[in-house]
Amino acid sequence: MTRIALYPGSFDPVSNGHLDVVRQAVGLCDKLIVAIGIHPGKKPLFSTEERLAMVREVFGPIAAKAGCAFDAVTYGGLTVTSALDHGATIMIRGLRDGTDLDYEMQIAGMNETMAPGVQTVFLPASVRVRPITATLVRQIAGMGGDVSPFVPPSVARDLKAKFAG
Repeated sequence: MTRIALYPGSFDPVSNGHLDVVRQAVGLCDKLIVAIGIHPGKKPLFSTEERLAMVREVFGPIAAKAGCAFDAVTYGGLTVTSALDHGATIMIRGLRDGTDLDYEMQIAGMNETMAPGVQTVFLPASVRVRPITATLVRQIAGMGGDVSPFVPPSVARDLKAKFAG
């Protein structure tokens, strides 16, 4: 049986924290699907197409190196529905701290009720990436700060270009 995992998020932008989760996740499944949530009420910094390109560029080689099939998709409804639609039996969630755990446990419980066949797997963030959030990365970049310690090099370039104009 192929173990398919779904790793959902906004990925606006991809951070080293996301990279840390993907590095761990590719060892747990045969196929990893990174699912970018699209919410009409939110105004992301990067377009859907830009985020898909970012995800493919940064995560694709990591999955390939691990021998894990990889795909990047978008979804607009419930995350657990997207997992079911893609045949995923594993939902990947990264945890930075206890606050994340409390919130994620609530979601995992609701998801388990709606889709008992989808198991949520929590992956703890490595110490060096725990303080990184996409929100802080956007704020630092928007104020002209150096985001290179927090994002992959290609994403740092994308952020610099985004705020240059």
